[in-house]
This record gives sequence, structure tokens and C-alpha cells, in this order.
Amino acid sequence: MDEKLVREIIEDLKLRQERSSMPVPVGVSNRHFHITKEHFKALFGPDAEPCQFRQLRQPGFYACDELITVEGPKGSLKNVRLIGPYRPYTQIEVSLADARTLGIDPPIRDSGKLDNSPGVKLIGPKGSVTVDRGVILSKRHIHFHPKDAEKMKIKDGMEVRVRCGRGDRAAVYEGVLCRVSDKYALELHLDTEEANAAGLRNNDPAYIV
Repeated sequence: MDEKLVREIIEDLKLRQERSSMPVPVGVSNRHFHITKEHFKALFGPDAEPCQFRQLRQPGFYACDELITVEGPKGSLKNVRLIGPYRPYTQIEVSLADARTLGIDPPIRDSGKLDNSPGVKLIGPKGSVTVDRGVILSKRHIHFHPKDAEKMKIKDGMEVRVRCGRGDRAAVYEGVLCRVSDKYALELHLDTEEANAAGLRNNDPAYIV
């Protein structure tokens, strides 16, 4: 066998072993929405502002008290929670089961990539807004602070394989997107269906393999 190939295989195995020893905390992401200031005011009133319910692991992000109903062609989802702060676009993240309840077929996307995604009606206590796009199934991903990315030899935009879960429900997820920023904290984001399939809860460890 070619010596260069052998060295590359050995280095790859060493890197995989190093990464697999570093736990990544899991964050289970239930259905939620992000919103523009304009749409927020339309739903909750001109004098309203988002009210923090709980701080999230990601710096500057928080779950809000504000809840809405999301209405699709075939059904609706009640009590969908806002994640603050305001964004320059309105985005609704749902599970596959949620999408079927709504009667839509959203794409699997990284946050903010909303082209050719379906729209829905958002209903708040003070009004409603119909968006012509914005509903996605969130692509599973890991947030990395640059220090964690350097330690694990991860670059922004890479895709990795992740092992997580317990016992008979343990699973390996392919194609997990890596997002690196000094605004992030280390965390694997899975939706509720992905987490339930592996028997996961918030803060459980996952491992890049």
C-alpha cells in the first residue's frame, strides 16, 4: 500500500479518536419562530416588546413568553414560541410531523436560507400576518466557538458524523453541519423528532465520530 495513503489513514483515525473523546452538549429544538420587528408589532401590538422567558445556551438568544398559532392549508399548530431577538426575516422551524399537520412540504435548510420555502399564516393576540415563505425543517447542526472548533479541527461549513443517545436507542447522524462563530457556544441542535429517536434530552453528550 502507498506510504502516503497509509499516513493519511493513520492521521484520520487519530483525529477521529481525538474528536470522539470530546463531548458536545445536545440542545433539543422544539417548534419555534424568529420574527422581524414589523411582524412582531402586527401580531402583538405596536407598544409590545418581546419578553424573555428563558435564556438559551447560545449567547444573546432567548426563548420568549410570546406564543402564536401557525396556520397552514390543512391544520394549525398552537402555542409556537418566539425566539428572540428580532431578525431581519421571519422564519418558522417545525418538525416533519408538524409540517404534515400544517399540510406543507418545507425543505431541510440552514437558518436564514428561505428561498422556495412555503409560507403560512401567523396568528397572534393582536392580529395576524401571512408570510409567503419562511417555514423550514432545520438542518441538524453544531454551533462551535472558534476555540472549540480549533481544538476539534473543525472548519465552518464542514459536515460531520455524530454519535448520540443511550442503549438500544443510540444513533449516528450523518451530514451534521458545523457552524463556527465567536458569537456561538458549543452545542448540537437537533429537532424533537431526531432527539426522541435517540432518547436524548437537553445537555446530554454527543460525540463527533
